[in-house]
Amino acid sequence: MASPSDRAPLAELVEELLVTDGPLPIVAAGDPVLRAGTGRYEGELGPALLARLVEALRVTMRAAPGVGLAAPQVGVPLRIAVIEDPAPVSEEVRLARGRVPQPFRVLVNPSYAPVGTARAGFFEGCLSVPGWQAVVARPLEVRLTGEDEHGRALDEVFTGWPARIVQHETDHLDGMLYLDRAEPRSLSSHQAMLERWTGATPEEAAKALGFELPG
Repeated sequence: MASPSDRAPLAELVEELLVTDGPLPIVAAGDPVLRAGTGRYEGELGPALLARLVEALRVTMRAAPGVGLAAPQVGVPLRIAVIEDPAPVSEEVRLARGRVPQPFRVLVNPSYAPVGTARAGFFEGCLSVPGWQAVVARPLEVRLTGEDEHGRALDEVFTGWPARIVQHETDHLDGMLYLDRAEPRSLSSHQAMLERWTGATPEEAAKALGFELPG
């Protein structure tokens, strides 16, 4: 468990963030908090303050909008993230990407490991890297372990787009951005994405921009 001296600064930081209602400011790439990584959450906030932070993360994620948000993205160096994906996509996209609805979930102290060797590459974006997307090759299936906000154990296998979401958010907690894993030649502005790369898969982008996809 965290000592009182460890708890106080983090609790004070979160209390300051939650002074105002509504979405929290999202930290952009270049801020050291996104690169510092996080240690295990050991009750530094207490149940009531943790619940308030989780609700603020939910509000901020939905307002952005996004399908996941990690605590460092609002400037809080704690190993906590939230995910949620209503998956409002076409049948073509659903089948190509394995994107299915995910209910709101809180991930505390998450870690993941690949299940099998299959990998898939798709464009990803990030709320902390606004205006850009790039193709990232990731394991198609992962086993996620950790806890929920009530301390109950999580041990679940995620496949397809849900697996991509939990990898992306857990990476944030390790001080990694999706750009660290991305194919550099695939980097595209949102405008270019809208004009050129709206397909269910990035195969056309790979041919035109000169990068390889797994598989």
